[in-house]
Amino acid sequence: MRIPRHLAIIMDGNGRWAEIRQMPRIAGHQRGVEAVQTIVEECRSLGVEYLTLYAFSSENWGRPDDEVNALMGLLGHYLRSELETMLRQRIRLNVIGDIRRLPREVAQVLKDTVARTAENREMVLTLALSYGARDEILRAVRHLGAEMLAGRLVPEQVDDRVFSGALDTRDIPDPDLLIRTSGEMRVSNFLLWQLAYTELYFTDSLWPDFGIEDLHQALGEFGHRQRRFGLTGAQLKDSADSEGEADH
Repeated sequence: MRIPRHLAIIMDGNGRWAEIRQMPRIAGHQRGVEAVQTIVEECRSLGVEYLTLYAFSSENWGRPDDEVNALMGLLGHYLRSELETMLRQRIRLNVIGDIRRLPREVAQVLKDTVARTAENREMVLTLALSYGARDEILRAVRHLGAEMLAGRLVPEQVDDRVFSGALDTRDIPDPDLLIRTSGEMRVSNFLLWQLAYTELYFTDSLWPDFGIEDLHQALGEFGHRQRRFGLTGAQLKDSADSEGEADH
């Protein structure tokens, strides 16, 4: 099985999972947290180096207050309960998004968890919280504009590398594979810059039902795809043949 170095997941369908069962929406989010625990541990065991989860979008702030408050409570509980697991499995927690909007208590737990796991090197778990890709891009543009006004940067210096370095994901590679659950076929303002050459995989499974077999199926599909990055298949074959000859 070919394992992506960086796997990103849009975890969708928690609310629908609960509604189908005539349960409160928060019950779906609670089951969704259990799915997170399962998938994080499996990705760690498979050797995924970077796992990025779309946990709470900037648009999610528009949901009913009771649902937002419940989600923030679940986030704080998850961080507290999983800290020892992250330390034991050498997982470093990272966060992207405008976390200034998070409740103070949750933001402090998040900050503490990031600090406690900072030296871990086996896997980077990134939570996208209060995150929107357009907002991220605009913040990067403002930062680069300020650098230009200060005389530390000129427009001609802004290339892919410089712009990527101004994004929240500056320290992690672009995703190799994006999985979205629940049957929706869109990226929903997630990692718009970073997904330029990412393989996309959509599944009808709702996130609380997404388990190890579903993950392996997605990875199996990823393994059969040829990533050409704008080149032809023949060019990739020639490059691979040349590398093989060099190895000998």
